[in-house]
Amino acid sequence: MGKYQNSIDAKSRMIVPSKYREKLGYRCVLTRGIDKCLYIYPMAQWEKFMEKLAALPTTDPNARAFVRHFYANAVECEIDKQGRMGIPQELREYANIEKELVTVGLLDKIEIWSKAEWTEAEEIVELTPNDFATKMAEYGI
Repeated sequence: MGKYQNSIDAKSRMIVPSKYREKLGYRCVLTRGIDKCLYIYPMAQWEKFMEKLAALPTTDPNARAFVRHFYANAVECEIDKQGRMGIPQELREYANIEKELVTVGLLDKIEIWSKAEWTEAEEIVELTPNDFATKMAEYGI
């Protein structure tokens, strides 16, 4: 959990917040997210996610597209001793990451957003307190 702001360096590396490094260890998987963001999965969580993807029906074109979205764009990453992790150009372009970024801890993964995309997403999804309460009730929270 938590939200951190930082940036990527000239070599396209980001510093993974130390709080997240404890859970990730030195290896993780980076892939496209659903929104214009990237997901970082700890290796154990990635394996669980892959099991769920493998169970999807291959005859369903939507399921195949879903698997491709995550799996074809996934890269295994190493976090160096300084806590840095490289972000490939293709994934940076997908998420519109140029310099400033926001990392957000969510349950079983971490999201990486360009600061501009994060700001825009927060404005779009802003719920009124009543809408928020209604959605919580709908979701059984």
